[in-house]
Amino acid sequence: MSEKYHTREERRKQANSNKQSKAKKKPKGLFKKIFLVLVTLGIIGLVAGGATIAYFISDAPPIDESLLKDPLSSKIFDKDGKLLTEEGVEKREYVAYADIPDVVKNAVLATEDVRFFKHGGVDLLRLGSAVIGNVTNGFGSQGASTLTQQVVKRTFLTADKTLKRKVQEAWLAIKLEQRYTKEEIFEMYVNKIWYANHAFGIATAADTYYGKELKDLKLEEVAMLVGLPQSPSRYNPYKYPERAEARRNIVLQLMNRHGFITEEEMKKAQSIPVTQSLKSEDTSKIDTKPYDAFIDQVIEEVQQMGDYNPYTDGLEIYTTIDKGAQKYVYDMLNTEDIIQYPSKSLQAGISLIDTKTGEIRAIGGGRNIQGKRVFNYATEAKRSPGSTIKPIIDYAPAIDKLNWSTYHQLTDEAYQYSNGTPIKNAGGRYRGDVSMREALERSLNIPALKAFQAVGVDEGYAFAQELGIPIPKDNFESGAIGGTQSVSSMQIAGAYSAFGNGGIYNEPHTVTKIVLRDKTTIENKFTSKAVMKESTAFMISDMLKGVIDESYGTGRLAKVSGLPMAGKSGSSNFPADIKRKYNIPAEGIPDSWMTAYTTNYTVAAWIGYDDPKEYVGKDSQRIPKYMVKNLMEHVHKGVKTEDFKQPKNVVKLGILKGSNPAVKASDYTPKDQIVYEYFLKGNEPTKVTKQYDKTSTPIGVNANYDAASNSINLQWNYPQTDSNKTPEFEVKVSIDGGASQVLARSSTMGLTIQQPNPGSTYTFTVTAIINGQKSASASASVKITALQEEPIVPEPDLNNPDGTGDTGQNDQGQDNSNNNNSNDGNNNGNNNNPGNGNNSGTNNPGNGNNNGTNNPGNGNNNGTNNPGNGNNNGTNNPGNGNNNGNGSENSSGGNSGTTEPPQPPIDAENTVPPAEGETP
Repeated sequence: MSEKYHTREERRKQANSNKQSKAKKKPKGLFKKIFLVLVTLGIIGLVAGGATIAYFISDAPPIDESLLKDPLSSKIFDKDGKLLTEEGVEKREYVAYADIPDVVKNAVLATEDVRFFKHGGVDLLRLGSAVIGNVTNGFGSQGASTLTQQVVKRTFLTADKTLKRKVQEAWLAIKLEQRYTKEEIFEMYVNKIWYANHAFGIATAADTYYGKELKDLKLEEVAMLVGLPQSPSRYNPYKYPERAEARRNIVLQLMNRHGFITEEEMKKAQSIPVTQSLKSEDTSKIDTKPYDAFIDQVIEEVQQMGDYNPYTDGLEIYTTIDKGAQKYVYDMLNTEDIIQYPSKSLQAGISLIDTKTGEIRAIGGGRNIQGKRVFNYATEAKRSPGSTIKPIIDYAPAIDKLNWSTYHQLTDEAYQYSNGTPIKNAGGRYRGDVSMREALERSLNIPALKAFQAVGVDEGYAFAQELGIPIPKDNFESGAIGGTQSVSSMQIAGAYSAFGNGGIYNEPHTVTKIVLRDKTTIENKFTSKAVMKESTAFMISDMLKGVIDESYGTGRLAKVSGLPMAGKSGSSNFPADIKRKYNIPAEGIPDSWMTAYTTNYTVAAWIGYDDPKEYVGKDSQRIPKYMVKNLMEHVHKGVKTEDFKQPKNVVKLGILKGSNPAVKASDYTPKDQIVYEYFLKGNEPTKVTKQYDKTSTPIGVNANYDAASNSINLQWNYPQTDSNKTPEFEVKVSIDGGASQVLARSSTMGLTIQQPNPGSTYTFTVTAIINGQKSASASASVKITALQEEPIVPEPDLNNPDGTGDTGQNDQGQDNSNNNNSNDGNNNGNNNNPGNGNNSGTNNPGNGNNNGTNNPGNGNNNGTNNPGNGNNNGTNNPGNGNNNGNGSENSSGGNSGTTEPPQPPIDAENTVPPAEGETP
């Protein structure tokens, strides 16, 4: 019987109730389907997974008992694939399980595998709890691998974190547990582990670090040793005591957590400094070799690539070392053959890398270093970089972010940091407005700070970080001049190589790849990225070339002739209290730097002292420059070196020197008023200077000869358009087509030339000069009239007008001389000498008693162009007498002098002295 509803509301409620009931029934079917799908996938997964696992296991290496006891050395090859050395063949102290103290056993178990004696090689419970433990407790407190797995991994397998390796590791761990006892496996572990500083096995490590037998170690010493294997280099107590102490304290905390020590014992051990009982580091086991510093860095990098041990894993390690360059660097630091050092205690660090790849070619780890795995001054000495930081943190960001040009003007003036602290330049003087180029070349501090402030503190530091420069916790403005960072020469070299590589930064590295025992190749993955625009890199490089090439550049001592090289010097300062405390002179500094690069190589050199009482003196501050110069010369022999390539978006413009803002030089701007600078396209100036317009050419040049005064009058005019400028006129003359000579420079527009050569043609050129800018030349020529000679007419003899009584043969008396001689009287002269008597002829002198040679006698002479004479016994000089002839001055008698120098052909009036270096 159907239900009856009294109202519509009742029917609606009943309908909704039926719908909900149907809806609740649907999920049962859906869940069932999902469950069936999952079961199916699970079965498929188990089958596929089982097959995969079976394949991985079948490919696992066999358990070789000899490998469990004897680790394999690794081979290290140079950049050309030739064997350099072999590492890992070391003497080891072996300790049996029965001789291992309980405190050592407990520390190892608490830290590495607390359930070691309860599992069968693989701890499934620990595998799950490890994840929770790391999140809860932090510090990487516990890993998933058991002691057995670690023995297997270090002995038979690679360090790859792949599913295949983990499956093989678990399988071999189970098999190892089946073959050996727990005690034997534990014994294998503590004797195989590497503890750094040439120590393999915990017994060797006890002697290496504490000079003790294993049984004599204290709790805090055991904890330090047990904590080392996680990362032997990172927790090395000699290099990184803070890290080592933190790791030791974690071991103590784990021992307390698992009930091996009380809380009181933990706290007491944690309160003891980790360095308190360390013995001095022993570096005498192996003799120093030229390659030690480089190999040290190789070991560090191999360990950073993964869980690889170069001393036990039998690796083939392919490196970037240039053996020749490395040997040269070693000799430069450890002999006096290349560099003269002021003392044995002066330390140095040198890094040489390939500019294009970042591959390290040579490392100068220090001077007088003994042994391996010791402190490396090239990679580990972190010192203030001084002005070498300026291109990195100040100027490159300004170009990259603000589009500054190399001409960008900065005012060098009295200035201070934002907090009011004064800042000064090294020389204590200010240069006013300077270009960014000049500020960098001169290494001025104040423009560098202004550039840094314009970029912004955070932006500048971020830019430096991209170039591999570590950033301090607090960013201060003093970082603009290297006041807060601490860097190594390797870091500086890496940063500068990006400038020479078009803005691409390649992290410096010594390893290209490693090959494992099973021939698996592991490539070294290093940072390579574009960190700045190509235009920025080029403009910085062009400016830094001036640091080395310009006469005032701070790095000029590093210059290598013919090598396109850029670079920067740097130095740091002692705090005022240190200077006072140790009485350090004003010029004494703690650090001196020089870094330089070409398109092939980049090198950074640092020198300084470990002892704060010692300082780098003025002369010693040149040493890094000499290091760079010598090393660059060595590595570039026979190597083609290209200059830095100008990008297409960079333009080079001639700029009017001193203009602010920049204006382009005109075609008429003097060369000494032009500087050539680089601009980004779209940011270059468009305005052209009008300061130097085209200099007008002189007009109306005219030259006239005045026969009466025997002179040339030269005149010209100058256009009125340039009347507001006072030109200087340069006058040159050419005689008969000969070479032009500067005759005069004067501001007047006229010139008189006295006594020109008869018959010659004079050509004059006049050039106007305004502000060093020369005009075109205007010229004029004039020919000088040749003088006409009059015939010789002898004067009559007043005493014998008819010629009677004259015994001479030439109608004038006896002539005992040769031709061209007048013979009025007795003449005892030689050739070309007249006799005596009155002579009114032309071109012939009067007479007198003459016993000289080529000299006239005396008497009255009214002839032309000939002097009168008197008694003269001189040579080639006229005598004394009255002379009324033309073209000569009154001669003087009584002259017994020698030949007078000839007079110049012309004599200019109203002239000024010729310009320096020009012949008048």
